Parts: sequence; structure tokens; C-alpha cells
Amino acid sequence: MTGETGVAARYRVVVNDEEQYSIWPLSRSIPAGWREVGREGSKDECLAHVAEVWTDLRPLSLRRQMDERAAEE
Repeated sequence: MTGETGVAARYRVVVNDEEQYSIWPLSRSIPAGWREVGREGSKDECLAHVAEVWTDLRPLSLRRQMDERAAEE
């Protein structure tokens, strides 16, 4: 994908406090509640990284709650 200038769009991988991942254009400020994970590249490269590292799609708070219930049983 190229922008108006013909330069391929660049992205960064971001994560929130619930350990949910997304990608965000380098040309835009990261929204509140998200932080960089140190990976950037093309859209496909960033999505491939997200697919590799985000294997449990449950939010962190749900994982913790389920772990607590399992420990009680």
C-alpha cells in the first residue's frame, strides 16, 4: 500500500494495558491507553508480528480472573 507520495505506509505495533495488540501508522500519534512494543515496518510485517505474539486473545483481566477461579477449585 502506498500513500499519496508513493512511499509505502509504515506502521508500529502497539499494545494496551489489557495486552491487546494493534497496529498504528507511524505518521500518527499513538492514542491514549496504548504504548509501542518496539516493532515497526510494513502493514504485513506488523500484522505478522501481532499474529506471532498475541496467541491468547482474551484480555488480561479475564485471563487473571479465570486463573483465580481455577486456583480456587
